[in-house]
This record gives sequence, structure tokens and C-alpha cells, in this order.
Amino acid sequence: MNMSLVSKDNTSWGKLENGLESKLFEPVKIGAWNLRSRTAMAPLTRSFADDQTGVVGEDIVEYYRKRAADGVGLIISEGTVISPRGKGYPGIPGIYSEDQIKAWKKVTDAVHKEGGTMISQIWHVGRLSHHELAGNKPPQAPSAIPAEGLVSRFRKPYDIPEEMTTEDIKEVINQYAQAAKNAIEAGFDGVEIHAAHGYLIDQFNSDVTNHRTDQYGGDLPERLTFMKEVIKAVIEAIGTERTMIRFSAHKADIPGYMWEDPEYAIRTFIEAFKEVGATLLHPSIMQFDRILADGKTMHQLVRKYWDGIIVGVGTLNPEMAEKAIVEGTIDVAAFGRPLISNPDLIHRLKKGEAIEEYDVKKHLNVLI
Repeated sequence: MNMSLVSKDNTSWGKLENGLESKLFEPVKIGAWNLRSRTAMAPLTRSFADDQTGVVGEDIVEYYRKRAADGVGLIISEGTVISPRGKGYPGIPGIYSEDQIKAWKKVTDAVHKEGGTMISQIWHVGRLSHHELAGNKPPQAPSAIPAEGLVSRFRKPYDIPEEMTTEDIKEVINQYAQAAKNAIEAGFDGVEIHAAHGYLIDQFNSDVTNHRTDQYGGDLPERLTFMKEVIKAVIEAIGTERTMIRFSAHKADIPGYMWEDPEYAIRTFIEAFKEVGATLLHPSIMQFDRILADGKTMHQLVRKYWDGIIVGVGTLNPEMAEKAIVEGTIDVAAFGRPLISNPDLIHRLKKGEAIEEYDVKKHLNVLI
């Protein structure tokens, strides 16, 4: 069966030449998780939690339940902050209070009843915030360098962040580990550490935002120290088989940023991940097929140095995802916006039905 997937405007979203026999739909075991298919729901910030408490409601329960019922292999939650100071957008959920844990338990119970697997993306935005969002305290960062522009969905200039002391760093590392424990208590099957996109961990990783002269600053291997300590603490808390790491060059506040030497950077990151015993990676890039170095894409460069699990993401269509899985570049393909506009995306992929294209005006501020 030849399946051409067509959006509402009749433009091709991609093809699955072998239809229901596609590798996308075969079960796979990664880490501790027995997935129904090699598909994942990418983490998607929706801002529908209670803005004051960070507690998710019944609408969020139903939102994730629908995607689980559709057969997505792995659901990665929207970014869920580990502390009040980790918050950088209005309406962001948390995973640090009892009420938040109890509310997420309703979500994970619903997902599990549908046969799904779900992990929590644990998050701290660092400098990309404003004191009115971060508990009336200045945002935290490796160095007191403010981001340029306006806070997303808040429309006020970024605050000058407070440079973290070594005591602050230890506290935040403990908050990551506690958030991972809280996620398991809330019924999640594991966590994804958000170390990408210009948020706190990535701020330590980057020379743009990290001008420290202590053990957390310096050249790239030294700048990765904070990330390594966070990963190690989370792995000690819940196990490497339940801990995924998302990393990238892309930064929310510097869209055009790319590593000066992408292959060196990726090799250095991989060495750091191996050093702390990580086994599950989610490399993130805006364009999956973008060539970075040596004729290879980001995920191909990661695979060059990494024989563990790789989740692929970045405007993937089914044809690209199938090809990357068959080639062994990735093990699981993550889809983002198509899963916002199509709660039944997997069904549509299998049946070759039309895909509703994501429309920011129609879909950003509603849950379907």
C-alpha cells in the first residue's frame, strides 16, 4: 500500500511506502519502556495549567488521554518546572508540590488506562524569565547576563538574572533529583531532562551565557559540568533506564545560533553523557535534515559517536522518520505540532487519511 499523507491544503506531508508495515508502527523497548510504536509525542508547551499553582486540570487529563488512546508510543509531557523560580511562561505546570503531583497522577492514570507510556519533561528556564513569573525573585542563571527581547507569552523584557552561587547550584541539582522522584510518585514512567533550547542547563553549556571562572565555567567540557551533575543526580534518583536527556544548539532567545564546530560539540556532549551513565538521548534541532558537518545531520553525527537510544525530532514527516529508523540513525520518531492539531495522528498515518495542518491562530490557545 502506498500512503500519501495530505494536509487540508492538499500539500504532501510525507509518504509511508509500506503503510501499516512501516517501522514507525512496530513495538520497541527503549530503556525501561515497552512502547507500542516507534513514535513519540514531542514536549509541547501549552500553558493551560493554573497560573498561580502550576496544577493541571481535567482538560489536560483529556488532552493526553486522547493521544495515548490514538497509540502514540511515548508521550513526553510539556515542560514541567522543578521550582517556582524555574517558571518562564504563564500557565506552566510544576512538579514540585503535592497538589501538582496529585493532579499529574490523574493524567498518568488516564494515559496508562489507554495502554500508553508517559514521561515528564523536567524544566528550569533559568534567565529566560521575569520576576513576576519566578515567585517575585530574579531569575537564576550561570552569569548575570540578561537575554534580549521579551518573555514569550508574557510580553515584558527579560530581567537581569542573578548569578548562581555554588550553594544555589547544589540546591537546583537537588530540585532536579526531587522532581524526578516526584514524577515517579505522580505515575510517570520516567523523565526527560530539558537541557536544550537556551534554558538553564543549556545556559551553563553555552559560552554566550556562561562567563564563570569556577568549576562550572571555562571551555566546553568544563561548561558541561552542571549538566553532568544534574544527570547524575537524576539517574541516582530514578535510574538511567528512566532518564532521557534533551540537548540542542538551538536557543529560544537566539534562534539563529549554531555551534561553531558542530561535530566537536556533539562529540563533547556524547563524552559527557557516557561519563555519567546516560543511555537515552533526544537531540533537538529545528530542521531534521539540516546538514551540520561532514555531510551529516545532527542525528547522524550523534549516531556516529553514540550507540545508545536516540529519539529524533525536528519537523519530521513520516517519510523522513521511516528512512531514519531504517538506516538506524534514530530509534523513535517524535512529532510535535501535528499532534496538537490531530489528536488521532497515528490513526491518520496508518490509514493514509488527511492531516490537519497546525494553525497557530486556531490551535495555540485551545486544547483538542
